[in-house]
Amino acid sequence: MKFVAICLLLCALAAAQESPQKGSHELAFWLSGGRGTTGQFSDTGVLLGALRYGWVLTGTHGPGPLRGNFEYAVDAIPMFLVFQRNNAYGAGSNPFVLRWNFTAPRRIVPYLELGGGVLFTSQPVPPGTSRVNFTPGAAFGVQLTGHRWNPLLAVRYMHISNAGLSEPNPGVNTVQFTVGLNRFSRRH
Repeated sequence: MKFVAICLLLCALAAAQESPQKGSHELAFWLSGGRGTTGQFSDTGVLLGALRYGWVLTGTHGPGPLRGNFEYAVDAIPMFLVFQRNNAYGAGSNPFVLRWNFTAPRRIVPYLELGGGVLFTSQPVPPGTSRVNFTPGAAFGVQLTGHRWNPLLAVRYMHISNAGLSEPNPGVNTVQFTVGLNRFSRRH
């Protein structure tokens, strides 16, 4: 019910605005939360808040439903909470986010992204491992363009692992739901 209320609030922010097109810049704010998916860390939860800045690098091209453009972005994640045996808080960044905006429908713009970065936490994540981890992931989402701030919704997969910096290195796999706002603007 809260999720529906958030979506309605996001949709209420109106005033025509650009969709992702070559030369535009994206500014986004998003929250994402979810749980571990498998194994001994399936009860681990995460909640993160992030800021994104992106650049749409290509014009629209491709056949039919795959038609779209390519965007590069960076994320700053000042809030990263991990709910585990010894709860951890931290911050991170994703210095590379590669995103394909499917632009065939004009008002609804689905996207697919791959990215990764680093996470620094107050406690080892998972417990007994490292306070420095890497966070590769992927997301599939939708942007509702045509608003001053476009609502976005996504399903995100994130792997949290220390990449062998310390032993053991079991990693945590999470599936998260993301809500946020973004806007595309052109610099003239």
